[in-house]
Amino acid sequence: MRTGPLALTLGDPAGIGPEIAVKAWRTLRGTGPAFFVVGDRRALASAPGASDVDVRVIHTPDEAMAAFADVLPVLDLPLQAPVVAGQPTPAAAPAIIRWIETAVGLALSGTVSGVVTAPIAKAPLYEAGFRFPGHTEFLGELTANAPFDGARGPVMMLTASDLRVTLVTVHEPIAKVPAALSVERIVHAGLVTAQALRRDFGVEAPRLAVAGLNPHAGERGSIGREEVEIVEPAVRALREAGVDARGPYPADTLFPAEVRATYDAALCMYHDQALIPVKMLDFWGGVNVSLGLPIVRTSPDHGTAFDIAGRGIARADSLVAAIRLAAEIAARRR
Repeated sequence: MRTGPLALTLGDPAGIGPEIAVKAWRTLRGTGPAFFVVGDRRALASAPGASDVDVRVIHTPDEAMAAFADVLPVLDLPLQAPVVAGQPTPAAAPAIIRWIETAVGLALSGTVSGVVTAPIAKAPLYEAGFRFPGHTEFLGELTANAPFDGARGPVMMLTASDLRVTLVTVHEPIAKVPAALSVERIVHAGLVTAQALRRDFGVEAPRLAVAGLNPHAGERGSIGREEVEIVEPAVRALREAGVDARGPYPADTLFPAEVRATYDAALCMYHDQALIPVKMLDFWGGVNVSLGLPIVRTSPDHGTAFDIAGRGIARADSLVAAIRLAAEIAARRR
């Protein structure tokens, strides 16, 4: 991996991706990290707040590095037809997918230092035949054949302030989570997390706090058997593998500041168990990181916000944080 700009995919052009890309550039143009947008120039140039921005087409990442302070660089891969803000359409799906594939290809070739993805909406993609649950799984498929030293993900991590959480299950209906858990799945997520903490976050001796599934972490089996039969054996296996993992802990006592100081990441069993504390701690600045991939990938911890798209009121805090974190991880990998 060489020093280079980040590739920022535009996400769903009917959402707030174009607007927050412009706002992120305004915030970072003087200090960096440098990035260029992979997407549709017309959608970007017509975003709220872009009327006085020089949205310039580039052909190589080097051009983006040289011009970033003065222009918002874009690798122009046009949509087949204009998209209206707030009105997602399956017709945009081929372009959205192409933007992601292009950015990942640039990262795998080493010509960019990492990928940051603006939000996509799953429903329009599904209507167009997209077969992955989301960004993370798609990135795992795109990078599956690339060399990687360590436990391979992807595993989803969310960061906010001094909190890092990783997920064993992600977009599972809550009724299906217990059946989706297994010792092997928890161990895998724990190994990927521990290795990523060392490689990407500079934590020499990672400490993992493992959450239980049930209230009170099952009360020794009286409020559910998953802790006894699945989570506890997984924690033992992680420790036998050399990971400082502890638990299972009741999730409702795992996130106060005093407790957060005792671990480097919390390993959570399902989506809301992890995301509620992240969003409570820093609703605007949370970042999604894909662990265990041969490329660096981050994204803002929010969705497409179609309800406010085109109105000029979207906040770019989370995207700015994602860009900064991607650059930090890339520097550590170098």
